[in-house]
Amino acid sequence: MEGAAGSRGFGELLRAVVRDGADLLRHETRLARLELASVAGHVARGSAQVMLGAVLLLLGGLSLIAGLVLLAGDQWLPRDRYWLAALIAAAIAAAIALWLAARGRSALKPASLMPVQTLETLKEDKEWLKHPRMSGGTSS
Repeated sequence: MEGAAGSRGFGELLRAVVRDGADLLRHETRLARLELASVAGHVARGSAQVMLGAVLLLLGGLSLIAGLVLLAGDQWLPRDRYWLAALIAAAIAAAIALWLAARGRSALKPASLMPVQTLETLKEDKEWLKHPRMSGGTSS
């Protein structure tokens, strides 16, 4: 009798473990979904704030350039030549944009993106695997 009760107890225990394991997996999956949704919400809010800041910075920069055009056309150039001040401001902005684009382009070249140190250590590891040395000893 005791053997039958012991095996029935083991079967019930096994079912309980499987059931609890499935419940645990469902709860962990639900928690992961909730956490990912929270992270996605934070990323969306942060991205929106960065974009809003960039737009406001752009508008502020344009206002500054317009102010400089008005100042230069009124105070520094003869006979109120605002068109010349605007042309000068556009040329300066274009020069800065070209300089930034050239720097960005050189930073994105494949050679500058290559993980040089990692490749070197992989080559060293390959050589070591070909010719392993005793650790702790000196080579002569």
